Amino acid sequence: MPRPRHFRRVGCLPQSNYYKPRGIPLSVLQHVNLTIDELEAIRLADLEALYQEDAAKRMNVSRQTFGRMLESAHKKIADALVNGKALLIEGGPIELTAAASDTAAPHRFRRGPGGRGRGHCGGRGR
Repeated sequence: MPRPRHFRRVGCLPQSNYYKPRGIPLSVLQHVNLTIDELEAIRLADLEALYQEDAAKRMNVSRQTFGRMLESAHKKIADALVNGKALLIEGGPIELTAAASDTAAPHRFRRGPGGRGRGHCGGRGR
């Protein structure tokens, strides 16, 4: 029996959960699934320019796990950009931090948040 996955701490939900090439209907495109924890790894490492060790602590994972998530996210994003695929952002074993949620207690869920365009990050757009 495999070991249960730990929830990964996420401080940001995406503003949109689909990105696609312009002018091509979504129904005819292949898509690549990017999990919310992989998106958070991209945000922390590439946007906030944190070292992997510091970013891993924020997400409550090991540095090695953070590195694997980041590598996986980079490959998926490159595949979507180079091959003209849609990028679907959803899912993953995540725990929403109190700073990112409307309530003080963290929320835990294994699937995406369900609502499109309801995400927020830090103080942006609120």
